[in-house]
Amino acid sequence: MTEKTITRAQLSEAVYQEVGLSRNESADLLEAVLDEISGALAKGDAVKISSFGSFSVRSKGQRIGRNPKTGEEVPITPRRVLVFRPSQLLKKKINDGMTAKRSAAK
Repeated sequence: MTEKTITRAQLSEAVYQEVGLSRNESADLLEAVLDEISGALAKGDAVKISSFGSFSVRSKGQRIGRNPKTGEEVPITPRRVLVFRPSQLLKKKINDGMTAKRSAAK
């Protein structure tokens, strides 16, 4: 399976192609959307994007971990982690895409 990363530049170009804004306006729009999402998450708010999924921040408490190489116990400090939950529509689209790839490979 090949891994492909989509960059900000590619997203900005897609906005340019689809919406018809200038390239600079498309880049500014993308940055504004990403800033709004990251700002809300930094405050601890959840972000839901309809038909795509939701992002939320979860707090994890301190726990004891183990170094797999040495077996030494190490405390893992409390932290906040980002959680993404895909919508049912996104899950269906992904699974339908996998089914189409399998059918094409046969």
